[in-house]
Amino acid sequence: MPQQKKSENSQVARAAGTVSIATMMSRVFGLARDMVIAAFFGAGWKTDAFWIAFRIPNMLRRIVAEGSFTISFVPVFTEYLQKRSKKEALELASAAFTLLSIVLVIITVLGILLSPVIVGLIAPGFIKDPAQFSLAVFLNRLMFPYIFFIGLVALCMGILNSLRHFIVPALSPVILNIAMIGAAFALRNLFAEPITVLAVGVLIGGILQLLMQWPVLVKYGAKLKFKINFQHPGIRQISVLLLPAIFTASVNILNVFIGSILASLLPSGSVTYLFYADRVMELPIGVFALAVGTATLPSFSRHAANDNIDELKSSISFSLRITFFVVVPAMAALMMLSQPIISVLFQRGAFDAHAAVLTGQALFYYSLGLWAFAVIRLFITSFYSLQDSKWPMKAAIVSFVINVTASLILMHPMKHNGLALAGSLAVTANVLILMLVLKNKIGNFLDGVFYASLSKIIISSVVMMAAIHAVGYWMPWNIAADFPQRLLYLGVCIFTGTGVYFVTAYFMKSPEIHALVNVAKRQLGRPPG
Repeated sequence: MPQQKKSENSQVARAAGTVSIATMMSRVFGLARDMVIAAFFGAGWKTDAFWIAFRIPNMLRRIVAEGSFTISFVPVFTEYLQKRSKKEALELASAAFTLLSIVLVIITVLGILLSPVIVGLIAPGFIKDPAQFSLAVFLNRLMFPYIFFIGLVALCMGILNSLRHFIVPALSPVILNIAMIGAAFALRNLFAEPITVLAVGVLIGGILQLLMQWPVLVKYGAKLKFKINFQHPGIRQISVLLLPAIFTASVNILNVFIGSILASLLPSGSVTYLFYADRVMELPIGVFALAVGTATLPSFSRHAANDNIDELKSSISFSLRITFFVVVPAMAALMMLSQPIISVLFQRGAFDAHAAVLTGQALFYYSLGLWAFAVIRLFITSFYSLQDSKWPMKAAIVSFVINVTASLILMHPMKHNGLALAGSLAVTANVLILMLVLKNKIGNFLDGVFYASLSKIIISSVVMMAAIHAVGYWMPWNIAADFPQRLLYLGVCIFTGTGVYFVTAYFMKSPEIHALVNVAKRQLGRPPG
């Protein structure tokens, strides 16, 4: 049994490593995309209009696709693979493909028709400026078909991940970023309003992402067919999970929309400051935390389908430990280096030092909740693997109330920083609720090994912070300095902090460092130590 647990944890770590590498590429291209947008379009009313317009179909993607359908589909699909046959599982996949396609077409058409209403609700501050409101509506309509293509991509991702294939789904977002970068450079001068080219890039990227998945599905024998069978027992099983999941995802998205609405009422540029800060936050979350969540959903679902609760608890504990090993030092580094990071990434062209300072402040307050942002997906995955979608919904409602209340209290004294802090407080409450309920549901999953590991991670992070602080004595930070000098400062801090953290963790015999080294060796084709 211990060997079985070790093997399963190794598979999770290996899958997480694969997704992390792919996601790192995606995030790097995403940051490059944002730097291009910042340089070409700056931080003003037109970029605010674009980000609001883009956020609407992007948030719907999280509600109807990744945020609900995929996480409801994978546990049921995995159960069919474990207890029935691959043929029956693929028949379920075709039925799900048909249902999702119909739903996505309806959503897309309604979204295009109702764009003025949606934009008005999401960004009421735009209504007072007819030019900004009209631009946001136009861009939103142009991008709305993206939800159709990316929704089907999410279903393909669920199928492939359940079949233990992770690399192509994780790489597909790279295509979106490349499409937007290419459009910005090559097509910008073809439009009377240059920022329109970004919406065109989004649409092209969505199409290409779906085309990328299809050959891999065929390779695995998953030839999806348009076959209406809404009475399929698996569809009914998915539907039981889906309705609370949609509500949960909707509440989580409402948290984001509340921030957008309130930010649109603040001084110009506030939407963009929050967006860029959030984009930087997505790097550690996406590269490792969400990678672990993606890798664990099929594994957790397999344990739950076979009633192996002890193995499930072991996998949850292991996944939390390797997540904290990366996320805790990342949180400390983001808090200490928020200004230098934003300055180096975005301070050029129309994005000046003042914008960098305000965006850096938002990043600091978002960073306070990084640990919770990182593990929320893991806890939600645990509940869905047990085919329980009600408790994530209840926790999301509490989180929403906290976010709205804190936002209204903090937005006036702290401006956009108050909205960032409110988001951190809300997600922290969400995680704590799910943690307590999960403990009551399956028993204690945080043992002495977990707490010993966490203490070593915290001590190593504190030593790392001291090392970064020491760099400042020798190389004081100056936001007005030339780019090479700012880049050198940030590079020295990151190199020093990373080295000190890993050396400290190694000498403290942190087990996670050995797990990550073994994953790296496997990726390089070398036998683990």
